[in-house]
Amino acid sequence: PLWMQTRLMAAGIRPHNNVVDITNYILLEYGQPLHAFDYDRLGSKEIVVRHASEGEKFVTLDDQERVLKGNQLVITNGSGPVALAGVMGGANSEVKDDTVNVLIESAYFKGLTVRQASKDHGLRSEASARFEKGIDPNRTRVAADRAAELMAEYASGEVVSGTVEVDTLTVEPAVVAVSLGRINDVLGTELSMEEVQDIMNRLQFENKVEDETIVVTVPTRRGDITIEEDIVEEIARMYGYDNLPTTLPVTVATPGKLTEYQLGRRKVRRFLEGAGLAQTTTYSLTSAEKATQFALNATSTIGLAMPMSEDRSTLRQSLVPHLLEAVKHNNARQSDSIALYETGSVFLSKGEGELPDEQERAAGAITGLWHAHGWQGEKKVVDFYVIKGVLEGLFAQLGLEKRISYAPVKKDGMHPGRTAAVWLDEKEIGYVGQVHPVAQKQYGLRETYVFELHLQELLAADVEEVRYSAIPRFPSITRDIALVVDKNVLAGEVQRVIYAAGGELLKDVTVFDLYEGERMEEGKKSVAFSLRYLDPERTLTDEEVAKAHGAVLEAVEKEFGATLRS
Repeated sequence: PLWMQTRLMAAGIRPHNNVVDITNYILLEYGQPLHAFDYDRLGSKEIVVRHASEGEKFVTLDDQERVLKGNQLVITNGSGPVALAGVMGGANSEVKDDTVNVLIESAYFKGLTVRQASKDHGLRSEASARFEKGIDPNRTRVAADRAAELMAEYASGEVVSGTVEVDTLTVEPAVVAVSLGRINDVLGTELSMEEVQDIMNRLQFENKVEDETIVVTVPTRRGDITIEEDIVEEIARMYGYDNLPTTLPVTVATPGKLTEYQLGRRKVRRFLEGAGLAQTTTYSLTSAEKATQFALNATSTIGLAMPMSEDRSTLRQSLVPHLLEAVKHNNARQSDSIALYETGSVFLSKGEGELPDEQERAAGAITGLWHAHGWQGEKKVVDFYVIKGVLEGLFAQLGLEKRISYAPVKKDGMHPGRTAAVWLDEKEIGYVGQVHPVAQKQYGLRETYVFELHLQELLAADVEEVRYSAIPRFPSITRDIALVVDKNVLAGEVQRVIYAAGGELLKDVTVFDLYEGERMEEGKKSVAFSLRYLDPERTLTDEEVAKAHGAVLEAVEKEFGATLRS
């Protein structure tokens, strides 16, 4: 009929003939795909649904030959395919102008099976689109009866009594309950129960109210609705998204920031960069031979189960070996003066079956010239005091300079007379010194100085807040002394004793000279100190300074047997 063709064309479906048009109209009316076979061209009196044989060939209604796969479902006449299930019928049983007897097929196929067949053949139809999205299994029978009724009315047909049904599928409607409070909380609305029921009635969803909770019986045609959130979504859709109130969430704002440790690590990096060292990043994996070289506290090594190479087979326990490799790499490219640093993790074994202890270290390596002024003709070659001075500046930046001390130490791979352990209070946290000449030769380096610090221990130290004081209005008084002590006496130990004996008036103690040689008794050395006395509230008298200075000389004589150098 004309009215049916008009509706089909409005939906984008091209009219064919009265029988095919009716099946397409049922597709729109019920959402149930149907297929009409020419019964006389079917070739048998049975319908068999099965999986296709691999490589089986079949010509569809669009006159294209399809090579089928074993996972595709076909409708057959007992021997050969007459339709690709859920996608398209076959040309061998097509309804034409001379068709007399019609067989109506109405079925429910899994969407995934239909989708795969449609994708494999690049063939998408109105039927396949419906099956992929899911249809109502309870409409299969009524849709076929409705089609038969329309064919009897508009195609002068006669309905044969009886229906053949196989594997009947019955799906019970889902029952979903949701409270009115839950609906309004999710949507931010103030809907009444009457408004919610009106929306459900418009959707033709059976419903009843029980204690401010609406219980909805969802029709089987809406298989997508199974939980209370689905009901809330339908209410929002029908109520209108534009009608939902828009508000900003009320939360407590938490500004992002670095942790104290991250701030401290950044301060370390910025200072070392400002001092002239360039940051580098090296591998955490090294060779078994280099894994424990230069380590602060070496443990048993941790190897990979399946290393890609021998050079990257073991977790490192020190940053220094890789820094030396980086220095060597730069030296080989005509860069003679190198200053590098790295902050990274080392991995210390905790025993069989235990995860390693991952600790962060800060390390540096310097070689060549520290300063070179071609115009003035001035050059400063890197030595122990250069790299120690860098560390002293770092400790001052962290507010720890008065808690740091140095002591000679013998360490594998380091020069025995130019290496010092770094102590924070009573705990050793690192070392600084020259690489041993033998190790320098192994790495192909010239005179190179390194340091390595336990960064976590360093940054975990409690530091007093920085307090600023006004510049003193009163002058300070300086006294220089040259003390003769035994060669094995450390200047740092003498300095600490001087600080302790000088009292509140003594503000600074600086080493400015060391002498060993002619006119010096065997086994002795001369260490010169500059002492600065100050009282910020008044001008000091010579008597006060002399008293404090005398206490200093008495203390060093008692502690070290020190005498003033004449």
